[in-house]
Amino acid sequence: MTVRTSTTRLTVAQALVRFLAAQYTERDGVRQRLIGATWGIFGHGNVAGLGQALIEARDVMPFHQGRNEQSMVHAAVGYARQSGRLSTHAVTTSIGPGATNLVTGAALATVNHLPVLLLPGDVFATRVADPVLQQLEVPYAGDVSVNDTLRPVSKYFDRVTRPEALIPAALQAMRVLTDPVDTGAVTLAMPQDVQAEAHDWPDEFFAERTWVVRRPGADPTELAEAVTAVRAARRPLLIAGGGVHHSRAEEALAEFAEATGIPVGSTQAGKGSLRYDHPQDVGGVGHTGTATADELARTADLVIGVGTRYTDFTTASHTLFTGDGVRFLNLNIAPYDGHKLAGLPLVADARSALTELTQALGLHGHRVADAYVTEYSEDKERWEQRVDACYEADEPDVRPTQSQVLGALDALADESDVIINAAGSLPGDLHRLWRARSRDQYHLEYGYSCMGYEIPAAIGVKLAAPERNVWALVGDGTYLMMPTEIVTAVQEGIAIKILLVQNHGYASIGGLSERVGGERFGTAYRFTSADGTFTGAPLPVDLAANVASLGMRVLRAKTVCELREALAEARRADTPTCVYVETETADTVSGPPPAQAWWDVPVAETATRPSAVRARELYERHVSTRRHHL
Repeated sequence: MTVRTSTTRLTVAQALVRFLAAQYTERDGVRQRLIGATWGIFGHGNVAGLGQALIEARDVMPFHQGRNEQSMVHAAVGYARQSGRLSTHAVTTSIGPGATNLVTGAALATVNHLPVLLLPGDVFATRVADPVLQQLEVPYAGDVSVNDTLRPVSKYFDRVTRPEALIPAALQAMRVLTDPVDTGAVTLAMPQDVQAEAHDWPDEFFAERTWVVRRPGADPTELAEAVTAVRAARRPLLIAGGGVHHSRAEEALAEFAEATGIPVGSTQAGKGSLRYDHPQDVGGVGHTGTATADELARTADLVIGVGTRYTDFTTASHTLFTGDGVRFLNLNIAPYDGHKLAGLPLVADARSALTELTQALGLHGHRVADAYVTEYSEDKERWEQRVDACYEADEPDVRPTQSQVLGALDALADESDVIINAAGSLPGDLHRLWRARSRDQYHLEYGYSCMGYEIPAAIGVKLAAPERNVWALVGDGTYLMMPTEIVTAVQEGIAIKILLVQNHGYASIGGLSERVGGERFGTAYRFTSADGTFTGAPLPVDLAANVASLGMRVLRAKTVCELREALAEARRADTPTCVYVETETADTVSGPPPAQAWWDVPVAETATRPSAVRARELYERHVSTRRHHL
């Protein structure tokens, strides 16, 4: 007997959009849409396929019109992070440059373990029109297109060359997007002829499907070893990474820290895991960390990494953890990260394992010595006084330093504010100085540190949390990379706030260049001098006027006093608003304390210029302190 399955005849693009609208995630009993909306820029590779499908499905699939393909991915990533990786957006582009513009955003998503679905158009699967406009011909492989550039930056890649191939490809894509270990960019390359081809689809394909995001607990043997390691430590330090936020493990971390007295430092991705005023919070750790956290790291006998990848900024290029006999306990949902630095792995969901570890230690009444708590508490208080000094403006009628800009915003912000940044000199200042007041206030993309991320990501965050005040903190270098989504914010009335800091160049790289013997060459936005260096007068660029030309309201601030007033007015605004302020130029310091730990940027081994020679001598001294943990 043949069982007949009811079917619906749709194009591949129509079927995909209908399928995506029926996908849900669930964690801890909370259910939500997996694909909350689709971003798109249309061209000949997707306009008749996915473009047509999206207008038919506009009642079930919201659509956002982007201006740059890379920035659309950034907006989707910002939305995904604010949504706890339980919901994300899809992004569709045409073939050619539209597809290759996705690569940077895809890499950012994958590096940061944040889900995003990419749907680039592709060349004809049937090859009846070959080559088509924008097709890259590859003489040695007929099945390669520019979309293959997305393979190394995607956690899953498939090319849908037949209508029936969509079903397994779409299901695999959802599996990866919802996997807490493997999530990242997922690419379904969509040949333009296949998008428009009709097929009889089984109706079961369009039924609502819920993907449960798991919380695996700790292995009993690994948990027992972890308990033994913690009980044996006299100077333990916990490092909170982005995995704490992804797991929503902030409360479990606070309970662990309060029960044990163990101090908690944080990576850029993990900052805010504890409030800045929590007794066990000692601030950022690593090259951009606080003196308190870094000194604890140097003397720690056990480093408990929770949800961190141990990047070189965190380890100070393997020069930070120098205590005698220091060991590592790595609580991570990914086995790859759990085994780093020859540490004891505790492979599990962060919230689950922290809860289990707290309970197991509680059975033994474990807590660090009071003297250790007093030591880091007093050191933390001294650091807070340094932060106050950086934020303080004795002369409110003068141009602010960058740290005073942050101080003005810090004084205004409460738990509802979200600050977004990714690159330049701001991440270091923020990691050392910012006082995070809630688990998701501090949104730093520092895994890929991509200039141009801030404005589109702010749009994504605001779409995920429309009730929040969302600030994109942007330097002039970053702004010039990607301001285009301001138009999207204006078009859709997405009331993000932009704090645009003009310091006439790449301040962060300028400072680094000076330290490594590069003499700030090519890092300032100035006219070219006779000797070929960029040391002339600052360029007469009016970025505030540029912002206004894109339709956004602009508030100019020339002094500390005006800045405070402008920030307060922007915060009250219910329309997209930019605060523009000019700080000290790129060849002056921004004001915060210097780096408290080293970062390895190789210096020329041979050079004739004195600055490079001196930099190499200092470099060799630092390299000699590097330690490999085996």
